[in-house]
Order: sequence, then structure tokens, then C-alpha cells
Amino acid sequence: MPLSKPVRRSLQHTREIYCRGYEREDGMWDIEGTLVDSRTYPFKNTDRDYISAGEPLHDMKIRLTVDEDLKIHRAEACTDQSPYNMCPDITPAYSCLEGLSIKPGWRRAVRERLSGTKGCTHLSDMLLGPLAVAAFHTVSAARRKRYQVESGADNKPPMLNTCHTYAANSPVVKRAWPDFHEDGRE
Repeated sequence: MPLSKPVRRSLQHTREIYCRGYEREDGMWDIEGTLVDSRTYPFKNTDRDYISAGEPLHDMKIRLTVDEDLKIHRAEACTDQSPYNMCPDITPAYSCLEGLSIKPGWRRAVRERLSGTKGCTHLSDMLLGPLAVAAFHTVSAARRKRYQVESGADNKPPMLNTCHTYAANSPVVKRAWPDFHEDGRE
């Protein structure tokens, strides 16, 4: 069902976030996120003088190199466009993610290392949501394959009870993993 019809309006701001996951030839995975903000109108800017309509106000990228267990082996960030000249100065701080794993506690660990003046709000927001999810989805097929080999068919699926659709009493679980389906409200 689509959103309701909005009242008359005019677009002012666009934020695009996109993530891509790559399998590398060395067995590692690169997860890259890009954030681009733009406005539909021109405006003055102290450090850049003038920003045209459609020109990026922010253009930022993060790359995490992870293994199959989502442990970060390399983390780098860059800011190609920003409203202030000093914004790119914080990007080296993102290397502090190396050694962490994207797993329960991820959000807390990122906030501890990069919140407030220790990081960039936009880069850190990308890490907390879209990039972490993209990493999970990128390596999930390889992880699922490994799980099946290591655990056999008798162990419960790792996705069980991780969201509404994978609830133990859902029709999806009943269809995909009937041995793990729990009776109850569906």
C-alpha cells in the first residue's frame, strides 16, 4: 500500500545513501557506502562561496573491508564535498573501526568511538544503519552456506526471530523451516 497523497509541496532537499557490497578475489569483502546531500536551490556558503542547485552539499564515502564473520580488517572514509573546509579532516578517525565486528553491540561500539566531536554525524549515521545492513546482506549467502556445512540440518536457522517475517510463528518460517515453526498467532 503506498503512502497517502501529500498536500501540494516543492522539493527542497535530497539525501541519497547507497551501499554496494563486493566479494574480493582474496576472500574478503568490501562494503562501500556513499551519502550525497543536495538542495534544489542555490545558496551562499562561507567556505565554498556558493553552492548551486543540485550541486552536492555533502558527498561522503566509507569503505569497510570485512571477512565472512563481518570482522573489519580495514576502514576508510573520505569527504569529497562538504559545507566546511575542515570536514574532511576527521575522516582518518574512521580507521578506529578496524578490529570491530558488525554484530550485536555494533551501534554502541561505533558511538563510543565516533560520537560527538570524535567523528562526522553523516558518516557515522551511515555506519549505524545502511552500511551494516549492506555488509550483512553481502556476505549472507556465503555465511549461510558455511552454516549449513558446519552445523548440519538439525540446528536452528540463524535468522530465526531476527525480525517480524522470521518470527518462529510466521508463515514464512512455517514454509521455509517447518521443524522450527512454533504454533501460535500468525
